[in-house]
Formats: sequence, structure tokens, C-alpha cells
Amino acid sequence: MSVKIVINGAAGRMGRAVAAAAAESGAEIVGQVDLGRELASVADKAEVIVDFSSHEATRSVLETAVAARKPVVIGTTGHAPALKASLIELAAPLPVVWTGNFSVGVNLLFYLVERAARVLPPAYQAEITDLHHQFKKDAPSGTAEQLVDIIRTARSLPQEAVRPGRHGIVGERPNEEIGVHALRGGDVVGEHTVLFAGPGERLELTHRAGDRSIFARGALRAALWVADRPPGLYSMQDVLGLKD
Repeated sequence: MSVKIVINGAAGRMGRAVAAAAAESGAEIVGQVDLGRELASVADKAEVIVDFSSHEATRSVLETAVAARKPVVIGTTGHAPALKASLIELAAPLPVVWTGNFSVGVNLLFYLVERAARVLPPAYQAEITDLHHQFKKDAPSGTAEQLVDIIRTARSLPQEAVRPGRHGIVGERPNEEIGVHALRGGDVVGEHTVLFAGPGERLELTHRAGDRSIFARGALRAALWVADRPPGLYSMQDVLGLKD
């Protein structure tokens, strides 16, 4: 199956990686633009729009996609909750795959973390670390935020349970807390660890990315999958068939 794709954010690291991996994935790149400025002029050529630009451009991308009636794959992160909710509403007429991480391995991590958070009692306290290269602009990463949401949902915890780092005399750690820690430096592609520290034992689930191409291949897999789906907001869990 071949799908015609337009890449928005083509000049960025992920945009370039998607273009490089397209041929082996069965996709045809029919347009490459940056930050949405020229997207409207090439959107009609596409069967799917793939966006790896900036969270500031997402509204423009979705407005163009809605006008052209094109499915969208979005890999940008860093949206405030209220903004993301409004963008999801805007995207309602379209099939959209939106995730902070397209890696098959990371999405299996999401699946395993959800199971662990449900099976382990609250005394198995959850901590998340994300490690990325020095040029990453958002912290925590979109993947770390998704891991937080998975644990919060599985354990029915409020947003106030999230503790982004610790400093000073913070008191004893309650069970109903999710610690999140962003580490940045060097050229690390991406590494995420979820720690469940319990009485007498701990469980650590880690994913390490060694090459950016894994995210590009996942995004292209999502593009091929979403091309003929009905309108709706999908994740890579849907793409990989991991939803119960």
C-alpha cells in the first residue's frame, strides 16, 4: 500500500528522518514544507499530512487539514492542556493520530506501564525520568507526560499528584504522587524510565532510543494506517492494535 504524504516541519530533525525513511515504508512524499507557511498550497496533493513542526503551528496545520479534508499525523508536543483540548475539538471532522512518541517500543512501554500501575498497589510509588539531547525545548517530554497520564488514569489520581522534580525540604513522599524528572544533555536521542518502588522490591521499565529513524518509521506506519480510517482521535496504541 502506497500513501501520498506531505510533511510539515520538513526542515527539522524528525521531518528529515520521515523523508529519509519514506521509500522503505511504502510512502510517497509529495510535498515538504516548514511550519505551515506553505502547507495550504500542497495539502491537496496529499492523502495524509504528517506534522513535526512546532506546537505553535498545530492550529494552522489542523485548519488547513480540515479545509482540505485530509487525515493528519501529529508528533508535536508541548501544548498546554486547554490548548490541546481546543485543538482536539477543531480536529473532530478528521482521522488524526496524535502522540508524543511514535516508537513501537515506547508504545509497548505505555502498555506495560498501564498494566503495572493497575496491578501494583499504591505502595509501589511511581517515578518517571526522561533523558534527551541538549537541544530539546520542552520538559518534561511529551512521552513522559503521556506516561504520567497513563499512571494517573490507572490509579485515579488528580493532576495535583504530579511532582515535577523536587527541591528543598519537601517532606516525606506520599504514595499518591508521581515524580517526574527531565534530564538534558549531549546528543541523547531519548531514554525513558518508569520506576515503581515498593516495599522490598522495585520494578523498572526502560526504553532507550538509539536512532531517530525508529520514530520516523512509526510515524509512517501511522500515516499508512490512518489514511482510510473514520474521523476520530487515535494513538499509536490504536495503530499497533494494543487497545483492549
